[in-house]
Amino acid sequence: MAELFAEVALNIAVDRAFTYRVPERLRKAMVPGRRVRVPFRNRPVTGYCVALSDSTDLKRVLDVADVMDEDPLISPGMLALTKWIAEYYCCGWGQALEAAIPAGVRHGSTHRTETVVHPAVMIDDIRTKVEELETRSPKQARVLEVLSTLDHEVTLDELARLSNCTHGPIRGLHKKKLVRFAKRQVIDDPLLSLEAKREPPLDLEPSQEAALNRILHMRKHKGTGVVLLHGVTGSGKTEIYLQAIDRVVAEGQGAIVLVPEISLTPQTVRRFKARFDHVSVLHSHLTGSQRHEQWRQIRSGRTQVVVGARSAIFAPMPKLGLIVVDEEHETSFKQSEAPRYNARDVAVIRGNLEGAVVVLGSATPSLESYHNAKTGKYEMASLPGRVQHRPMPKVEIVDMKKEIAAVRQFRFLSRRLVGLMQNRFDRDEQVIIFLNRRGFATYVLCQRCGWAMKCRHCDISLTYHKRSNRAICHYCGERQAVPPVCPDCKDPGIKMLGLGTEKVEEEIRARFAGVECERMDSDSVRGRGSHARVLDAFHEGRVKVLVGTQMIAKGLDFPNVTLVGIVNADTALHLPDFRAGERTHQLVSQVAGRTGRGPKGGLVVVQTHQPEHYTIRSAAAHDYHAFAEVELVHRRALNLPPFGRAARIVIDGRKEHEVKNAARAISEALAARRDELRGVVHGPQPCPIEKIKDRFRWHLLLLAGKWHTLRDMICAAGPAMPRTRSVRVAVDVDPVGML
Repeated sequence: MAELFAEVALNIAVDRAFTYRVPERLRKAMVPGRRVRVPFRNRPVTGYCVALSDSTDLKRVLDVADVMDEDPLISPGMLALTKWIAEYYCCGWGQALEAAIPAGVRHGSTHRTETVVHPAVMIDDIRTKVEELETRSPKQARVLEVLSTLDHEVTLDELARLSNCTHGPIRGLHKKKLVRFAKRQVIDDPLLSLEAKREPPLDLEPSQEAALNRILHMRKHKGTGVVLLHGVTGSGKTEIYLQAIDRVVAEGQGAIVLVPEISLTPQTVRRFKARFDHVSVLHSHLTGSQRHEQWRQIRSGRTQVVVGARSAIFAPMPKLGLIVVDEEHETSFKQSEAPRYNARDVAVIRGNLEGAVVVLGSATPSLESYHNAKTGKYEMASLPGRVQHRPMPKVEIVDMKKEIAAVRQFRFLSRRLVGLMQNRFDRDEQVIIFLNRRGFATYVLCQRCGWAMKCRHCDISLTYHKRSNRAICHYCGERQAVPPVCPDCKDPGIKMLGLGTEKVEEEIRARFAGVECERMDSDSVRGRGSHARVLDAFHEGRVKVLVGTQMIAKGLDFPNVTLVGIVNADTALHLPDFRAGERTHQLVSQVAGRTGRGPKGGLVVVQTHQPEHYTIRSAAAHDYHAFAEVELVHRRALNLPPFGRAARIVIDGRKEHEVKNAARAISEALAARRDELRGVVHGPQPCPIEKIKDRFRWHLLLLAGKWHTLRDMICAAGPAMPRTRSVRVAVDVDPVGML
């Protein structure tokens, strides 16, 4: 009998699969896509069978130890997609495969069970037993009586609550064989609490109809492709998604909808549940068993629409017809650890591999997507106005330099914004205040000698959080108590300077007594379901002011919000990042779009120290095209994306000299082949944040005109990359952050 060999991808940063012999006992079970146990470096590890062959050139081959799955976890289409991810993002194929399978599925998370209680005697006999127990065990008598009145199955916890007792009396009845216990599976459905009344499709306006027809035409005549749906905030992009998906479902296929923030998921899911019978969700706030069950439902073909964050792009939809990436410009679609994929770009590749149309939606598209549409790589569908002919909100720019000079003191809420807020409260309307900095104060320092609280593990100032009365590092989580006096000069005048959402919330509560205010940032909405609770309270009008960071900047649709205040609009404008201007324009535009969505209209107040900057001016004018054309001129001059390809190599380690030497070695390896590679290398130099979690950081930025040139540069750097445990190297293709 001819031998059989399996190519196995392991979860390591190696760009190759390993060959193992398949013993005869495992041949029938060995199928590409199944997980296997194999020996690797003298220990058993889990890998993925990615291919089979009947021969090998290797002289010594180890045996596969076991096949782990009854059915393949990875489809042929997903094998092809993850192989592309490994090649494009310079990671191991096994790393890409691990990212495609939720941890709950890999670990075999099963359903929770709970104890239910049933009577162990005939109903007619219970009254007699209750009378016998009333004198000696009144609590047991009450439990038995309550149990006799119930017409549904009851859990141990629920019966104890209804009987106003602990588990003790119930267990006493169990010992007397008057009740019996049983186990039942908990239906842990994350969508159970999300109620949605059935809604019919809305009538489309001409521009919406044209956009929908473009998507459907692409499906019918090309089968696959990308449509950039560029629509101003409030232009009805979601209704186009819904109606396009409705056509896909009617043809027996399914859709994946990606949203950038978990906070958007409940609101988005409600809209989809109101139109479709079978909706599933995939995001990081689900339990392992929930993710496992959702994944199984999707793979079975029962699910019509999957809604989720970045990792939902790997949902095992068997017949995929449409992929929607809402707010496609968002950086949260980029994975920060290996594999460092961008879900937007993976969606484009998956659509091409599986014959699905991809719709990228945004009011402020990434310049890469915008350029692709302008050059014909993508098709463009435009929604230039809001639905029902509602006007875009008026935007007022407040020059905070003049404001501070006029009042002769620092104020983070301008007089104009405060007056408008009071006006809205008097009219029982709602307000959103945006600041992209969490915490109370961004600096804790001594005004006498200049001492500042810094993280002991990172090269960054600590942020003071008033609620916990601690200074916290937002990179490693280090927490320190604020000293009563300066450690250097012993002066007691330590000040909390700078501004965060916690301080804004406190100021609003103090200025507007009796007005309910909630804060929404990663500090205040940590628990499961906390996003939905805050948004539900705001939707129902119980909360009048919502203060938050970028998680409130997009996707939220509340008609009673008639005022948006943007505090410190230029916070990120001068970060050492070539995308700083683009990100500022996107944030201001997206936040401004949260108002004016109802018949009452809306107003936006943009507070800035740079009122003449083109990013601020174009956002205030709702003119994305004006911004894009200016920014593209700058990018073209420097051969930056979208005109060139970029990769960032980050080196980190605990010893600064080792990191510096490794960075220089990589730079020298690239310099030695400069004429051959024809790319540009910036660096090496320390990262803007030079140390995180006690590890020093240096980086290089590689720029090239074409992808294959960039790939050659990365390969040329490979031999110079250290192979020691003390120094790590990360290659980030298409980076979205430079800090």
